[in-house]
Amino acid sequence: MLSLIGMVITGAILGALARLIMRGEQNISILWTIILGAVGALIGGTIASFFGVADTSGIDWIRWALSLVAAIGAISVYLKLAGRK
Repeated sequence: MLSLIGMVITGAILGALARLIMRGEQNISILWTIILGAVGALIGGTIASFFGVADTSGIDWIRWALSLVAAIGAISVYLKLAGRK
């Protein structure tokens, strides 16, 4: 249960940061922002563990940066698939 809450919080933070960095208007709901941020966190964590930088001493800046880039990518793909209204 605690990991689910952590994933929701991480998804909300990464999704909000990704939307702030992205240019233009993203017409998506808060729920999709959290979901796509969580997807970015999963993808970024997987890539970081593949390169062996997922668990470092202190804050895992590389993992967070990879997760943010993955969240931006996930939101971009969602916007392309959903189309603009």
